[in-house]
Amino acid sequence: MFSEMTAVPKLETIEITLFPSGVAEIAFNRPQRYNALSPQAYRDWLTAFQWAAQCDDVKVTVLTGRGKYYTSGQQLEMPNFDDDDLPAEMERRRNTTKNVVSEMIRFPKVLIGAVNGPAIGFGTTTLALCDVVYAVPDATFNTPFMKLAFCAEGCSSVLFPRIMGSAKANEMLLLGKVFTAEEMESCNFLTRILPKENFREQVLAIAEETAKFSVEAMKVTKGLVRGNDIEFLENVNKVEMEALAERMASPDSLESILRFVEESKKKKSKL
Repeated sequence: MFSEMTAVPKLETIEITLFPSGVAEIAFNRPQRYNALSPQAYRDWLTAFQWAAQCDDVKVTVLTGRGKYYTSGQQLEMPNFDDDDLPAEMERRRNTTKNVVSEMIRFPKVLIGAVNGPAIGFGTTTLALCDVVYAVPDATFNTPFMKLAFCAEGCSSVLFPRIMGSAKANEMLLLGKVFTAEEMESCNFLTRILPKENFREQVLAIAEETAKFSVEAMKVTKGLVRGNDIEFLENVNKVEMEALAERMASPDSLESILRFVEESKKKKSKL
């Protein structure tokens, strides 16, 4: 797919930095939109991870955000129902999202989540697919799926209960509770909270040390840790995305999205 595997892709919504040590930093780069995930952002995310998985120069990957937010999650907007290509376009978008999750499930190298600010929706669920996750003290984590009449995705329906325990997972997925970094660390979702000052440099330093290890040894060990789950999680991803497609096309979800869009417009008009 990539003619020169060492060539770093230039993407519209994601900034990739490949350091000489073999650390690749993949950063959501729409700070003016709180790193909201537009259709282009999902495509860029997929491209970035496909490149990092296949590039021999990449030993360790860090996923983070630029600006105040890690990511504010999916960019919500009402579909254009007058567009004859809408069903096909929505299918393409769902496949891209599904493929992002699949790429993260099968990602062969060490993957570090570096949460530099609020993480919402898909940004939170996919953190469970990282090998380790660090966060700043004031980071928050939220999956507002019920508010939007959506459903769990990113394999969160199985990974959240496994990591956090069913009670905390249900509080996040079903009740929409916003969790603090301290709460996420206490339920083992976060590896560690790091000081906000020089957060990026601290995470990159950890990644640099990790990149000194044998790449093949890390791949083998990660395969042993994740291997038995890969096909299971792929099936979970498939089932979740099918359910999400039904939810997003439902009247109650469309009504919730419309209400969210209108509320957002009102807030912007007051600024």
